[in-house]
Amino acid sequence: MSSFKELLTLEITNAYENAYANAYGKFQSVSTTPKYSEPKIYDAGGDLSKRWYVYFSFRNPETGKMTRQTPVYGNANRYRTKAERMEILTMYRRSISDFLKRGLSPYEDNQSLLINKKIDSTVSESVATKNVVDKSLPVAEAFAMVLNIKKNAVSDATFVNYKSKLDNLQRWLQQLKNVATVDQITKKHIVSYLNEVLERTSARTRNNTRTELSSMFQALEDNELIANNFIKSINKLPTRPERHKTYTEKQLNAIYGYLEEEDPLLLLYVQFIALAFLRPIEVNRLRVKDVNLKERRLYVRAKNKPVKTKIIPEILLQHLPDLTEKAPDNWFFTHNGLGLPWDTEETNRRDYFSKRFSRKVKQRFSLGNDYGLYSFRHTYISKLYANMIKTSSPHQVKSDIMQITGHSSMKALEQYLRDIDAALPGDFSEHLK
Repeated sequence: MSSFKELLTLEITNAYENAYANAYGKFQSVSTTPKYSEPKIYDAGGDLSKRWYVYFSFRNPETGKMTRQTPVYGNANRYRTKAERMEILTMYRRSISDFLKRGLSPYEDNQSLLINKKIDSTVSESVATKNVVDKSLPVAEAFAMVLNIKKNAVSDATFVNYKSKLDNLQRWLQQLKNVATVDQITKKHIVSYLNEVLERTSARTRNNTRTELSSMFQALEDNELIANNFIKSINKLPTRPERHKTYTEKQLNAIYGYLEEEDPLLLLYVQFIALAFLRPIEVNRLRVKDVNLKERRLYVRAKNKPVKTKIIPEILLQHLPDLTEKAPDNWFFTHNGLGLPWDTEETNRRDYFSKRFSRKVKQRFSLGNDYGLYSFRHTYISKLYANMIKTSSPHQVKSDIMQITGHSSMKALEQYLRDIDAALPGDFSEHLK
């Protein structure tokens, strides 16, 4: 017969085991080796432009190793505030933890599907009780959310372009009676809209609109506001490449002589394109601090690339005024002169000088659409190549020119030279006799 002490010890042991079983489920035996890690929330450091989720690891029964499982996103990324996302993900985390403690395993009888289904059901009930409505956002709200995400991820000029494209699409969608929320937008809608853009403008503009809308709809997909970005499957249309003709010496002399008398500011703007081989948009991005006369350096900001350092050639240096007394962050070129404040968007600055050149030069000299500010860059690169090829091999000339123009590769430069007809062959008449 057992003593009282033995019976008491047995009772305590049974109570302990019962408590453990209640806490961790009848399917999980008492073991010092954990089968899973406690679920945790990934919040991307508070970045709402990225996807938040709950993650956990489970011990693979075949390898015996802890293995990270597929993250649980649920509908959390539809919400636009940190508090809302954290609230719903906390519910997911608790539900996942509860099911794991009950012994469900992602490696047995497709229990992972059962887990996800039960989690969604549990969280949906919890969300409903808190009056959190989980439905697709109205078009205007969804587009505003995308722009908010993109604002800190792209340049100011790109953001303005994105906003313009979404505003135009939104106005077009408002004419339809069956599109109230963003998930109601279909591929057919976008194709119809792009067809209208094509009729009003050109194939190039239509293709650019398609690309920009696709980028924004990808953000909608990433944040689970739409099922998929169907714009990626819409084909691009073939386009005719735009060609800017090079100027003749006679045209250059006439334009320079006219601008020297009538618009010295525009002449200097043109000289940055012609003599420093900058693109017009790069000239517009120059600030006073970017033009270092003492060290003869230009600090150029190309789109989506680090700042590049270029030399100021002597032929341009002699035309540059000393702006050291101006505020370093002022724009080098403005509508009112050099080194002044100009509170307007980059696209407006670019368009201003483009229209100024069109009004003052193209109209006066009856230049067609195939002449523009880019033509000065093409003209002087062609002149550079023609003079350098006289004393060096084609490969050496291209290597030297690539450093001057800033092309990213030899292949890109060679294509550019072909496009502007810079590398023309010599006279081949003797071979035809």
